Amino acid sequence: MPGQTMPRQIFLGMNERLFEILTSSFMKILVPGIKVTIPLTLLSFALSLVIGLFLALVQVANIKGIKELARFYIWIFRGTPLIVQLFIMFFGLPSIGITLNAFPAAVLAFGMNLGAYNAEVFRSAILAIPKGQMEAAYMIGLDYPRAMCRIVLPQSFPIAFPNLFNNLISLLKDTSLASSITVIELFTAAQQIAARTYEPFALYLEAAFIYLVFSTFLTWLQRWLEAKLVWRSKGYEEQNKDGRAKSMIG
Repeated sequence: MPGQTMPRQIFLGMNERLFEILTSSFMKILVPGIKVTIPLTLLSFALSLVIGLFLALVQVANIKGIKELARFYIWIFRGTPLIVQLFIMFFGLPSIGITLNAFPAAVLAFGMNLGAYNAEVFRSAILAIPKGQMEAAYMIGLDYPRAMCRIVLPQSFPIAFPNLFNNLISLLKDTSLASSITVIELFTAAQQIAARTYEPFALYLEAAFIYLVFSTFLTWLQRWLEAKLVWRSKGYEEQNKDGRAKSMIG
């Protein structure tokens, strides 16, 4: 019937248009994800590891004054919204004479925020190591810094690794907030295309799919690395057992 074919043609035309938009926009969203989102994630995470480890060591060392400053830092950055911290870095600092471009401001905000969380991960992992390890290190003549670097930290890293990697995956998704300070990353590209095509639902689903692919890859990488760490730790334990057995026989 002529009256029935008209809606069908309109529906097919809309589907063809939507398919064309999605196929043409995929690379336009993916490329900023590879060029901006991933570097932003990795640089921010590297900064957060440095900050987190420093804050954890300061707390474990129990240095008066500095420990309280570390706890204050963690309290501030864990207790305030990440998007507010982004706005302070990019829009607030220029009012006191400090101007940062959007990308460095995002790296600084994400790194400082996640550093507060990683500090607690490192601290709990270090405290999980028996105190006898440090006492044994002192017995063989190591001072505190060398004992921490050679004995405690190598053992605490496998304990902290799963939580650290989970924080990395969360950071990857949180980088979408950088669009609020004009960083042209994955989500910003999707927003720009949606504003031109008036297809926000489909394009945001496409952006979510790309985030899902990135997160899935990191999850697989995490499992593979955890398996390697477990294998190495088992080999280390077996080597220590063999060494203790030989020393007892000898």
